[in-house]
Amino acid sequence: MSFDLWQRGCERLAAELPEQQFNTWIRPLAATVSAAVPAGSDSPAVTLSVVLRVPNRFKLDWIRAQYAGRIEAVLADLAGEPVRLDLAVTPSRQDIPAMPLRRSDPTAATTSLATASARVMAGLNSELTSPAAAQPAPQRSTAPASTVHRLNAALTFDTLVAGRANQMARTAALHVAGAPGAMYNPLFIYGGVGLGKTHLVHAVGNALLKDRPDARVLYLHAEQFISDVVKNYQRKTFDELKAKYHSLDLLLIDDVQFFAGKDRTQEEFFNAFEALLTKRAHIIMTSDTYPKGLVDIDERLTSRFDAGLTVAIEPPELEMRVAILMRKAAAEGTEMPEDVAFFVAKNVRANVRELEGALRKVLAYSRFSHKDINIALAREALRDLLSIQNRQIGVENIQKTVADFYKIKVADMYSKKRPASIARPRQIAMYLAKDMTKKSLPELGELFGGRDHTTVLHAVRKIGAERSTNPELNQQLHVLEQTLKG
Repeated sequence: MSFDLWQRGCERLAAELPEQQFNTWIRPLAATVSAAVPAGSDSPAVTLSVVLRVPNRFKLDWIRAQYAGRIEAVLADLAGEPVRLDLAVTPSRQDIPAMPLRRSDPTAATTSLATASARVMAGLNSELTSPAAAQPAPQRSTAPASTVHRLNAALTFDTLVAGRANQMARTAALHVAGAPGAMYNPLFIYGGVGLGKTHLVHAVGNALLKDRPDARVLYLHAEQFISDVVKNYQRKTFDELKAKYHSLDLLLIDDVQFFAGKDRTQEEFFNAFEALLTKRAHIIMTSDTYPKGLVDIDERLTSRFDAGLTVAIEPPELEMRVAILMRKAAAEGTEMPEDVAFFVAKNVRANVRELEGALRKVLAYSRFSHKDINIALAREALRDLLSIQNRQIGVENIQKTVADFYKIKVADMYSKKRPASIARPRQIAMYLAKDMTKKSLPELGELFGGRDHTTVLHAVRKIGAERSTNPELNQQLHVLEQTLKG
């Protein structure tokens, strides 16, 4: 009964879900089905209890959030009666076949894709973390992974405030943490300064090491890779460079835009990139712009950066900024009133880093003055920042900044020219002028070459709507806003 119901459920789910999703998240699950009879009834209806066993906490959380409802509905439909679904973490050898894999095994990298997928689906992660499986591995010349990963243990998924701004990037990162090498490889995360890219990549590394303590993980900034290339080039020891990077299970590298113009570095990173993908290791990169927007980087690299999954982290929305402030304050042992959090969040909109800086000022001011935290105290603590925020930004400055950014003439902002290369930046300038100044629509129309106020309104609505669906445009607007607030 147990096997038959779950087998039929899997057949139904395999037909309904994309193949990659099914193979990654559903196929590895083991099920136990039992009849649960409710107490206190003379002739009770039998309810089926289905327990699905998963190898680690990250897969459990993801399956519960994304698939549990659908699984329960499918099983209930097939059984013809209610089904209660439970998920349980069971990282024990009895739940998985004994398939030990040693990293020094030269055949590991040449295992067929089908065999590798089967091992992942059978629960290889649990095998590697099982106490019973922790047997001495063959001698290795390199240091244990735990001594070289350079991860910040405080940066985890639990300490990351989730919101619409980072939803897609966080979801992709959870996928990678739960099944590294299986999908979204490479994962390329881009966004402005201080939005949480580094936190996210550290969270993946910490999650993998928690699940697989022997995994070879390395986090570094792009400048450190450049330094390693220079050092090994001077010493003529490129075999050491390859031994360090080509043997990893997970490479996390920040700010790859720093590779621009450095041909030898790009060549070595390309070699490492290819070697890691060949052995189904995972690569996560961050940048301040999307792959095709990178300058002075070889097209071989940018095309590979874009070959997996590219996701943006956007500036946090108001509610997310409030949540960040309240959580950070709690971590400091201080309770921040919600109205104060809203006040600060409304006035600090750029990024998480500036938000944390504002919070530190408020907390310090409260401690030094021995006063309770309220809006008046926050206003006093942030008076310098607020004076900058309240400084009037002129329409002329917006027009010049946008014209320079899109490489058109300032005069094109007032002209009647209508090619897309000019009309688009003009609409963006109108949108920013409406958002960042106190000018009315008719006043803005006059400042943009005597246009009707309905033209300005159309531009504002069009760019505003597109910003929420176009990550590239949103990134450009964020850069422009940061420049103008300078």
